[in-house]
Amino acid sequence: MATGIWISLILYFALMLAIGVYAWRKSTSNSEEYVLGGRNLSPSVAALSAGASDMSGWLLMGLPGALYATGLVEAWIGIGLFVGAFLNWIIVAPRLREQTERYDNSLTIPAFLANRFPSKATLLRVVSAVIIVIFFIVYTASGLVAGGKLFASAFNGSYSTGIWLTLGVVLAYTVVGGFLAVSLTDFVQGIIMMLALVIMPLVVLYGPGGGGIEQARETLSQLGPDYFSLTTGLTLFGFLSAIAWGLGYFGQPHIIVRFMAVRSVEAVPAARNIGMSWMLISLLGAIGIGVFGRAYVLRNGIEIDDPETIFIVLANLLFHPLMTGFLYAALLAAIMSTISSQLLVASSSLTEDFYHLFLNREASDKTLVTVGRIAVLAVGIIAAIIAQNPDSNVLGLVSNAWAGFGAAFGPLIILSLTWPRMTGAGAVAGLIVGAVTVILWIALGLNSSILGGPGLYEIIPGFILSMIAIVVVSNMTYTGNEFRPRS
Repeated sequence: MATGIWISLILYFALMLAIGVYAWRKSTSNSEEYVLGGRNLSPSVAALSAGASDMSGWLLMGLPGALYATGLVEAWIGIGLFVGAFLNWIIVAPRLREQTERYDNSLTIPAFLANRFPSKATLLRVVSAVIIVIFFIVYTASGLVAGGKLFASAFNGSYSTGIWLTLGVVLAYTVVGGFLAVSLTDFVQGIIMMLALVIMPLVVLYGPGGGGIEQARETLSQLGPDYFSLTTGLTLFGFLSAIAWGLGYFGQPHIIVRFMAVRSVEAVPAARNIGMSWMLISLLGAIGIGVFGRAYVLRNGIEIDDPETIFIVLANLLFHPLMTGFLYAALLAAIMSTISSQLLVASSSLTEDFYHLFLNREASDKTLVTVGRIAVLAVGIIAAIIAQNPDSNVLGLVSNAWAGFGAAFGPLIILSLTWPRMTGAGAVAGLIVGAVTVILWIALGLNSSILGGPGLYEIIPGFILSMIAIVVVSNMTYTGNEFRPRS
């Protein structure tokens, strides 16, 4: 059985490496090509790349596991994410694509902020780059933990070996092919993920031991009516915390960088339609795996210790080994697509916002590409070292990093693109207030409990206070000369 699984996984790894070589031959001759793919991504590649780099293993493990354990009330996170992603495509995507090119062809988010607010250029570039690198090292580590746990649980293998194998393949195609390789592999991985999320619920319902939707509903009725309720046990803070995940989209560098790379502003609507369709199908599939997987397990008397392994359990039980390997590849695709995007954004900030800014302003494109590759290796190795503890709280790290980016960069990106009165001082204030609020909220435990009651997700106070700081400080420091569009 393991042989068939490994055949599929080896084919998957080979495909990812082949795409890396293709991207290397096609487009890594200069810094813009290595960091942004020459700003020439098609709508489909930009859309699926943004989606695949966003969802990670959460889509195939975290969300199905939460629905499996608790019921449909957990779907609010998915609803919040869907709305947030749609607004991100509407508000941020076209403006960021146009303005990053207009402002000195900015290749990174810190560079755009520096060019947009020249009075605070160096400070903005350094502070934002530090936040990006630190949070992405931790974020990448959480993905490697998920890869290690997949290999340990699926193959009874070494957790550490799983980490280094996952990282090794990601590094190979990211170092060699740069942004184009990451985007093309994300496109393929997005298709693999969506196919898995469509196929598995259908097989669970109508394959051996299934019984269809009516049988599943009848089986789940044993759990009581609360399992199908969207409101039972849901507090106001719980509801706000769930849907507030959508706020994080506006400030995720590894997602919004795709908007900078799409071939034109005119291509953004097509990319949005493709991306949102992919997201809707994938979220519904993940919900189906959690809910119908619970029915299948109950009906067939199967014991599952960890709800988040429902995808792995069903893949082993219901499919031929070759297909099981494909489904494992889908899970790896979710993990690896996010890791590769995070590695590249972090290395881009190290290259453009540290090395190029402070160490070698006259660096050639060839030198910058080389430094970028070294930075990818360095960030990946540090993340792997952090990930060595198998008891790491993956979901906690992800939610905290998501909140940190969302609160620090979300209001900053939105207002910098839409509000002419925003100033450099306001940008710095928003960046610092958002990040510090999230850190303090977590440190004080207010995300878990407030006055003995339910806690509130840290992105909410962080986002609100960051927005207020930007508006207040910008109005205090506005001189009328801050916003100067460049031709």
